Parts: sequence; structure tokens; C-alpha cells
Amino acid sequence: MTLVAAGKMAEPMAAAFLRLYPRSVTAGLVAAPASGGPLGRLERKRVGHPVPDAESVAAGRRALELAGRVAAGETLVVLLSGGASAALAVPLTGLTLDDKMGATRSLLAGGVAIDRINCVRKHLSAIKGGRLAAAASGEVVTLAVSDVVGPVPDDPAVIGSGPTAPDPTRYAEALDVADARPVRATFPPAARLALARGHQGLIPETPKPGDPRLARSRVHVIGSRLDAMDAAARKAAGLGYHVEMWTEPVIGEARVAGEAHVRRAAAAGAALPRPACVVSAGETTVEVKGRGRGGRNQEFALAAAPLLGELFHRAALASVGTDGVDGPTDAAGAIVDSTTVARAGPAAASALRGHLDRNDAYPFLDRLGDLVRLGPTRANVGDLQVMLIE
Repeated sequence: MTLVAAGKMAEPMAAAFLRLYPRSVTAGLVAAPASGGPLGRLERKRVGHPVPDAESVAAGRRALELAGRVAAGETLVVLLSGGASAALAVPLTGLTLDDKMGATRSLLAGGVAIDRINCVRKHLSAIKGGRLAAAASGEVVTLAVSDVVGPVPDDPAVIGSGPTAPDPTRYAEALDVADARPVRATFPPAARLALARGHQGLIPETPKPGDPRLARSRVHVIGSRLDAMDAAARKAAGLGYHVEMWTEPVIGEARVAGEAHVRRAAAAGAALPRPACVVSAGETTVEVKGRGRGGRNQEFALAAAPLLGELFHRAALASVGTDGVDGPTDAAGAIVDSTTVARAGPAAASALRGHLDRNDAYPFLDRLGDLVRLGPTRANVGDLQVMLIE
């Protein structure tokens, strides 16, 4: 059996698999943003995230090589988690790593939703969009921990950009994403040209549903945001809170979603028995317009803070990344409450809006002690929101 593990949870997932099947794995690779202790005979690559690097390319090429050695009657096991898209990066012929890195940065800065980001990634890649599974002649079994919230929750074609799943998207869709207003000015010309050539039929499409090369590939989702929500709900109930779970994913522009979240809780009003705990999860986006410091969870929380003070006597709201990392910062997110704006001083309202406009939530929240710092958790099932109301 050959094992390939990629993403933020690659190491703990690989370690758990080896404990269960200690003599079954004969070769394999672990590609993760962090590096820990030895994992038997598995090779290790410390890869970039959220933007791929040279080690990501080396890991991707090695994964394809290992898959190509899986003969009929043998099995390739793939363990995927959030960050796998950046962990395994093999640019299409004619593209460079810089082209891939530039495309990823452009999409992230443009606030593009993860399924659309991965649509582009798949069509600039020689490993994503089912191509890893297509390289193997034997069985392919994928166990995935999902950070994908929509439009199809936990979609195998989107988790890690679907290296072992058929890809229903096409070059035309990827080209539309690259040409959209927030992206087109910064999207690398070589990457756009590759998408255009694919749309013209000059580059083969990714394997589609029904492709015989993927007939032996199965994907099982073994963890998702709902598991994080269940754990938070059980903890809150144990502390005496009346728990309400909002299972639809929290998505959209972070600052808009933060305000909408508080307004929804206020509208529920008396229907929420006290003390109340509202648990939700999802993944918002940020269209970067300023040069500040922060992340989507910090913007979500900061945008929600004024309404918490206006609409609730005593309430608190946490929004955190389950991977322990929110944007390019050392924070996982933030906890704001009905006193946040008052604690910030008399000019807080205008200052807060300025920080949001500059995408600069971090210093505002840091000064108040409202940031949450967990360190990397090596898990990722999206973002978790917990609201407490007395």
C-alpha cells in the first residue's frame, strides 16, 4: 500500500493511519506546512501555505511518481485536509511556480470563494482535478477532512482541489474567475493565457465524471465543520447554556457577515432561552483593499462589535479559524463583546470603521486584548463562531 498525505493535518492523519495499519504501508509521502517527528518510512516535505512554494512542487511531483507506481491490484491511500491545494502543486507545462503563486495571491486578495479558487487551481495544475488518481493503475482510497462549506458542502471535487475526484468544472469557468473585476488586474498573464488555451481546446480538460481512469477511485469525508460545531455545542451545554446551532454555513464578505450574524441573533430575541449559546461555522472572504493586518475572522468580529453593544446588554462573540491561523497573523481570530467599542474609547466608532476599510483589524483588537492566539492546531474544518448571550 502506498500512502500520500497532504494538508495541515497530514502528519497526525498519517500517524493515525500508521498506528492502525503498521505493516501495510510500504512507501509514501507526507506534505505539510509544519514538520514534526519521524513517520516510519514515509518521506516528508515541509510545504508552503496558503501560497505554494518550491517544496510544494517537489511534493506534487513525488506524489505523482508514487501514484504512477501503484499497479493493478495495489492501493493508493490519499489523506487530505485543508491546505492540500497548496501542499501539492505541479504547474501545467509552460507555467512556472511564480505563475502559480501569483495566481493564488490574486485570488486570495480578490476575496474569491474557495470553490472558485480551486476551480482555477485545478485548471492550472497537473495533479489536481482528478489527475493524481488518474496516474494510478490500482485502487485509490481517499480519506478527507473537509474545510469546504459550499456551494456543495464537503464536495470531494473541491477538498484539496480534488486530486482524486472527477472535476465537473471547465476551463471556461476558471477563465471567468480570472477575468472578474477583483482579480483580473493582478492575475498573472501566463496563467490567464493557459486558461484561455484550455478554453480553446488546446490543453486537455481535467478528468470528468464518468472518466474510466477514475472508476477505481473512492473518496470518503471523515470530518467537517459539523464536527467542530457538535463539540462546541456539547461543551456549552455542559456549562449550562441553552444551545442553538445554525447549520447553514456562514459565508460572504466577512464584515457584512459579522453584522448580519448579530442582527439575526437579535431578531431571534425571546426565542433564545437564556443563557443562550449560538454555534455556527463556515468560511467568509475578504476583498483586500487596504494594506493593514488582519484576517477574515478578525474582520468578522470587529464588524460585529458595534452591534453587540447596541443590541445586547451582555453578549460575546468569538470567530476563530479551527487551524489556529487567521490570515497572515499570529491570531486564530477574536472575541468581541458588548463592551468592545466602549473599551476602545470615545473615538472608537470612527476608528473602527477606518481599521475595517484598511483591512487592519489586528491592531485594533490587539490593543484591547480581544485577539485569540492558539498557535497552529494542525486541524482545519473552516471557521467556528460561538455567541454567548446572557
